[in-house]
Amino acid sequence: MRINIVGAGPAGLLFSLLIKRRFPEWQVQIFEQNPPDATFGYGVVFSQGALAFLERDVPDFYKRLAARLETWPMQRIVHRDERVDIDGNGFTAIGRLELNQFLQGLCIAAGVSIEYERAIVSLDETGECDLLVGADGANSFVRRALEKQFEPRVEWLSNRFAWYGTAQRFDCLSLTFRANDDGSFVAHHYRHGSAMSTFVVECDVKTWRRAGLERMSDEESRVYCERVFARDLGGHGLVSNKSIWRQFALLVNRRWSVGNVVLLGDALRTVHFSIGSGTRLAFEDAIALDRALAEAGADAPKALEIFERERRPIVEKIFLAANASSYWYERFPEKMALKPWELAYDYMTRSGRVNDERLRELSPKFMARVDEERKRVS
Repeated sequence: MRINIVGAGPAGLLFSLLIKRRFPEWQVQIFEQNPPDATFGYGVVFSQGALAFLERDVPDFYKRLAARLETWPMQRIVHRDERVDIDGNGFTAIGRLELNQFLQGLCIAAGVSIEYERAIVSLDETGECDLLVGADGANSFVRRALEKQFEPRVEWLSNRFAWYGTAQRFDCLSLTFRANDDGSFVAHHYRHGSAMSTFVVECDVKTWRRAGLERMSDEESRVYCERVFARDLGGHGLVSNKSIWRQFALLVNRRWSVGNVVLLGDALRTVHFSIGSGTRLAFEDAIALDRALAEAGADAPKALEIFERERRPIVEKIFLAANASSYWYERFPEKMALKPWELAYDYMTRSGRVNDERLRELSPKFMARVDEERKRVS
């Protein structure tokens, strides 16, 4: 059997690795438009609970990956210069490039063929194959080439965000809220390596326009954000890597496969970065498709049917939670009037799936403070 994959990101690489290990005699070819040392953005973050599936399903891969991860046992909300720590809400992170190169090495060792700097501009260029996998990200060429069949639907969020890095190392995954004369800002930041952190700056569209960010150059925009978050950067600057201001696109496809073509990862659906599940879902897609082929063998249509049947209900549940989180951020300027503990509580319950009882179980120290603060105002 011959499998061709467009895109050497987490979804395409992990699927290639798993299927080549399962069926060493199958031909597995990846086409990637970028060079092997290119990546955009800085870090990838996972909740500690979200990584349990890797430990369960691909323990050897998980063990080697875990040794490369930055870890911390809590999340922090910073508002009005006050830190509110939320215990039991642990996360891990790794640099995007480090993750990709780690996977690249495993794939090559397993016998996967990867052709870099090969931009596919026609599906015919991938050649004859039994299965074509579109793992080429949110702007997927594979999806666009078969757009009428996949029937994608996109909702553009109004907030603007820019993805930076910084040499400031943070204790844990943090959300820092700041305000100035132009409006309200929030930074999503966490360390993803021994010397680097991710620093995503987000603001509502009114703030973005009042600040003049739509008219600024990359350098001017970076300097402006450094001023907004000067107290949090500890004297360090922000580092740009094509850190343009953009809107997040919530993408879904009515169909997951067309003939022998299937989508994985962000090509299939996007989830807002605020829940740290994009790469997790990409990995889970890869594992699910590998398992479907293990069951169906070389019968690609049957494998794709199994893949969608087993995977869609899980994805839709996470997608709804991610949407609820993204809509909270669309309204976050309204939350700036809240006290720090109130803002943290509102954030933790934003999806509607976590109630007080669940929070007391997950984050007993945090909820003890919430209960104490409530007594004071009652």
